[in-house]
Amino acid sequence: MTTAAAAAPSGAILEPAHGLGLVRALVREARPKQWVKNLLVLTAPLAAGRINESRVLGASAISFAAFCLAAAAVYYANDALDVEADRMHPRKRHRPIAAGLIPIPIAWTAVVVLSVAALGVGLTANPATAAVVAVYLAMHLSYSAWFKHILVLDLALVAGGFLLRAMVGGVAAGIPLSQWFLLTTAFGSLFMVAGKRHSEMVLMGEAAATTRKSLAAYSESYLRFVWQMAAGLTILTYALWAVNLGAHESGVNWHEISIVPWSFIFLRYAMFVDAGNAGEPEDVLLGDRVIMAIAATWLACFALGVFYAN
Repeated sequence: MTTAAAAAPSGAILEPAHGLGLVRALVREARPKQWVKNLLVLTAPLAAGRINESRVLGASAISFAAFCLAAAAVYYANDALDVEADRMHPRKRHRPIAAGLIPIPIAWTAVVVLSVAALGVGLTANPATAAVVAVYLAMHLSYSAWFKHILVLDLALVAGGFLLRAMVGGVAAGIPLSQWFLLTTAFGSLFMVAGKRHSEMVLMGEAAATTRKSLAAYSESYLRFVWQMAAGLTILTYALWAVNLGAHESGVNWHEISIVPWSFIFLRYAMFVDAGNAGEPEDVLLGDRVIMAIAATWLACFALGVFYAN
């Protein structure tokens, strides 16, 4: 099948896909590449040192699957609502709905099916997990329909989605969530979201407002202030969390050592944000070997602090 990107380089609308072509378009629209964000469900079990327990892993797998389905539902709804604006965007115009491969009625049917499936999968863990999934769906579907044009609230709602991902792993496994974990995750999420918006503005300039109306009211300097502030607060809250955890360690204090690679992850990522190349966080995180190496170093230090501190 000829892809939308190849067939519609200028944003032309294609004929709706059929058969296997439609199945492929439906899978692409669900954006499986972006499901890497849902690995955040593992952060609470890792931080608690219980990720090696089979029951916790099972609960994490359920919450991961539930959020993959919920995120796919949100992607369908967002693209169905923004189809005209997406056709003006140099990258988004190649998405299956914007390109015309998936008819709008089929897209909304997928939203309903995926939402119900996400809630059902979450319920197999416990009712609280299904409730977190329901909050995520309510937040992001309302964001797509109404709140994406309300300044600051749009940033808060998208950042809240990342926070809920990090929370649900603990909720599914019955793991208490510390205040430092929640604060670090919240500010880190805001950093990612503001960085993405800043990159969109740098990439598209004055045309950015044609694809995201809120960017007409934001300034590049304001978004720079937000992501820089969020980065600083994320590093600060993580450092306080690490020191608090390290107070219970004897020998090498791996939690405190992990503050160094944690800080350099943000310094490296900020280069991409500043240059306008952080439109998709997963592309930056998975596409830059330096960030991956620093992240692996941080993870090793943190894991040593969790599992091997005496």
